[in-house]
Amino acid sequence: MNLIVKPVTTSFESTITELTQNLAAEKFGVLSTIPLSEKFKDKGLNFNGRVAILDVCNPMEAYKVIQVDPLAANFLPCKFVVRETQGKVTVEMIRPSDLIRLMNNPQLTFLATDIETRLLGVLDKLS
Repeated sequence: MNLIVKPVTTSFESTITELTQNLAAEKFGVLSTIPLSEKFKDKGLNFNGRVAILDVCNPMEAYKVIQVDPLAANFLPCKFVVRETQGKVTVEMIRPSDLIRLMNNPQLTFLATDIETRLLGVLDKLS
């Protein structure tokens, strides 16, 4: 599985805002933002740094994927992780094409590769 890790120069909050805006330009919406590190702290767990998971989706693309194979819904939505460790912020993404290959369907892999290309473009635009 190929994990993309992009270091950025913006703050944790600014990175989430910029990522959300870049995704919108590609017609991807953020379905939810899970403040994972806050959840840890709420449970009394000692966690250094911050982690947020963004569930992102382009409904038109998701529809195409599910039309090919309804079981592919198990791979939706795409995710980005914004992580801050020792003052350094990164944005992480697992390649959708790597995940969908588990379905062993060339048509799904083709769709996921197109989506992946667009999501990588979103990452490239980050500061």
